Amino acid sequence: MNDIGNFAIKIAEQFGCSYAEARTESSEGNAFILKNGNPEVSGFEASEGIAVRLLKNKNLTFVSTNKLEKENIKWLIRKAVRRLDSSSRLSEKIELKNERVNKKNYKVRQKINVLDFSPKEKLDLLLEVEKSLDEIKKNIPARYFSIADSLTKKEIITSEGTMITSEIPRINFVYVLTMVNSQKSAQRYWQLGASSGMEILNKWKLEKKLKEESAALLRNLRQGRKTRPGAYDVVVAPEVAGIIAHESCGHPYEADRILGREAAQAGESFVKKDDIGNEMSSKNVSVVDYPAMEGSYGFYLYDDEGVLGKKKYLVKNGIMNEFLHNRETSAAMRMANNGSSRATSYEREAIVRMSNTFFVPGKTKEEELISEVKRGIYIKNFTEWNIDDKRLNQKYVGSEAYIIENGEITHPVINPTIEIDTIRLYASIDNVADNFELHAATCGKGEPMQGIPVTMGGPSIRLRRIKIT
Repeated sequence: MNDIGNFAIKIAEQFGCSYAEARTESSEGNAFILKNGNPEVSGFEASEGIAVRLLKNKNLTFVSTNKLEKENIKWLIRKAVRRLDSSSRLSEKIELKNERVNKKNYKVRQKINVLDFSPKEKLDLLLEVEKSLDEIKKNIPARYFSIADSLTKKEIITSEGTMITSEIPRINFVYVLTMVNSQKSAQRYWQLGASSGMEILNKWKLEKKLKEESAALLRNLRQGRKTRPGAYDVVVAPEVAGIIAHESCGHPYEADRILGREAAQAGESFVKKDDIGNEMSSKNVSVVDYPAMEGSYGFYLYDDEGVLGKKKYLVKNGIMNEFLHNRETSAAMRMANNGSSRATSYEREAIVRMSNTFFVPGKTKEEELISEVKRGIYIKNFTEWNIDDKRLNQKYVGSEAYIIENGEITHPVINPTIEIDTIRLYASIDNVADNFELHAATCGKGEPMQGIPVTMGGPSIRLRRIKIT
């Protein structure tokens, strides 16, 4: 891949480009699905291609191809440069932030290579998960399990001299359970994911996890009560804290949204450029995005512009501190770049994305958060969420949840729903626990849509006197 990337850079310079970036990528993987105990169509995929970005006279363009012959790449770049020249007077002028030259070769080590784990072993794994639910299967008429893996090799070369090569395996497991009891029903969807070899399966303990999830769903259906709408103290566990961090902090802190460049595809942001330094929450609240967390689903060391992926404190001690940037947005805002440019494949242009976004844990035990609540609700996980285009007004619907009475968790509660705006939400956080967790997700953004691996999480957090419906 090195040869073809260098060739693309050389051709771009010959055609007068002031900056060129070549991202060559190969990926292979497969996915297996089990639906109600029956294997569904499985997928096997292998792809290879190159993405090239070109800057000439402050006009930026992007091209990609899976035809890696040098003549084709030369033709493609020549065509792109001609298009830049012909549209120069009409195009928005783009600057890219100057960055240091980086050279790095890194890979995620695997004890059990994802490509060596046979199709039969993967299908057997799904069948074992299915079998673990035999005792209560009559209450779970719809069961969906899938396991997918991939190995992606990538090389990023720039005309400035940066050269980054990486090899990252990823594996994810998705499940959907539909539980019924009498006339009631509930559904639970979740995803586990990691940048790892297949050895991660030993840590996940899928059969145990699915049995516990199913038992909790059934208990909720049988014993759960509806809450009266009103103001409650609410303790949310790490899974719920994670979706809050992702949706109401990560997305609105994406600089392309703040600049209005994502408005037509993924929405806008309530955050403004000059909000840096404003108070967001109490001093014990910090939210971080950090790609270099070993084993995380959103892991990378260098982003898809060859920039080091830094630890970003989006909120630091309650203060709005930093946005997610790529080279373009950091130049436009005259702020430091922090390596947040990602693409799902060589076919897509890299845009500003999250990686692993979470609330920073505190020093209090979760039990203490609960013990100090006289009348409230504990929400362990969620079944539904939505948020508006500006990431301001939002809703989170609990799945496994319980009433808190005089500092103790009592009976299950059915679908307690948090309806709140982001400003009020962060202002209501009064304490943060120490029980840190990360949970995998696939984050959608862009046009065409790019679903990219991320994690979200944090510790349990307590929100005082918020609206529950």
